[in-house]
Amino acid sequence: MTETGRENVPSRTRRRFPGISSRAYEHPADRSALVALRKLSGFDTVFKALSGLLPERSLRLLYLSDSVRVSDAQFAHLHDMLRDACYILDLEKVPSMYVTQDPKPNAMCIGLDEPIIVVTTGLVELLDEEEMRAVVGHEVGHALSGHSVYRTVLLFLTNLALKVAWIPLGNVTVMAIVTALREWFRKSELSADRAGLLVGQDLQASMRGLMKLAGGHHLHEMNVDAFLAQAEEYEESGDLRDSVLKILNVLPRTHPFTTVRAAELKKWAESRDFERIMDGHYPRRSEDKDTSVTDSFRESAGHYAQTVRGSKDPLMKLVGDIAGGAGDLGGKLFEKFSGAAGGRSGRDGDGREDGGGKGTA
Repeated sequence: MTETGRENVPSRTRRRFPGISSRAYEHPADRSALVALRKLSGFDTVFKALSGLLPERSLRLLYLSDSVRVSDAQFAHLHDMLRDACYILDLEKVPSMYVTQDPKPNAMCIGLDEPIIVVTTGLVELLDEEEMRAVVGHEVGHALSGHSVYRTVLLFLTNLALKVAWIPLGNVTVMAIVTALREWFRKSELSADRAGLLVGQDLQASMRGLMKLAGGHHLHEMNVDAFLAQAEEYEESGDLRDSVLKILNVLPRTHPFTTVRAAELKKWAESRDFERIMDGHYPRRSEDKDTSVTDSFRESAGHYAQTVRGSKDPLMKLVGDIAGGAGDLGGKLFEKFSGAAGGRSGRDGDGREDGGGKGTA
């Protein structure tokens, strides 16, 4: 240890990724949509034209006038983290960052022309330095992927839906778009979690941060393995009715549930893809223009097919059975919804526990 005490500080030893493309860490569903939009002629022009309608300028003025802008003079430790995250992910222009007074822990990256990052005081007070580093990396990942554009559009459309609720079918149309954007954005959050891990390069810090978002300051009362076990129980438990309830619960959310995020991030951290990135083998931004939309959609479809095949959720298992040509569809549906009726003792057609007797209504 040196006299300054900084020899073992992670920012001094972490790997940098020159020229890295956001495709390296993006969730397949997020990546396929982004690749398609980047290939769409005139897409940028349309969104620039929309900028006059969207509340971006108002938001920028609001944060400038009523929040604290992060700099060398204000929240200097956050400014160091921000510059460090941009250096690691090779983001040339450092986004503006603000701290806003709000006891609820939250962070976001918005903006059409230039992304701005906003973190709440609740988040700053909740997380330690390395946990916060992962969050800053998460938001820089949003900026590198261009997610800030879609976040801003989502905010605009959500407000619009409230204003046109009285118009027949108007709200239905807008809400359909909002629902699709939310599903996309939930996948983008998984992408940004991966970016946060690439910046922090400390899986335990990322896990601690997610646990604190779920359970608050009481880290000494929580356990990573037990927290991850919750995610597994959430996926496996219940019958088909619970599967539907899970969908209804997640529809209004812009973020996946916290235990699910933790489980997804751990799975990615243990994958060959993450290992290759850390070894310096990753797609470059210079190659983005040559990326095939068809290949990206094929990869996304393959990911979802694999997810369905490997899922322990009752609905996903049923979808897999139907896709595999399983017979007696009516019987399977009745059995799943009834929680193993007919004296089968909670077992599905393959003789496995379907979780139907675990206290469902």
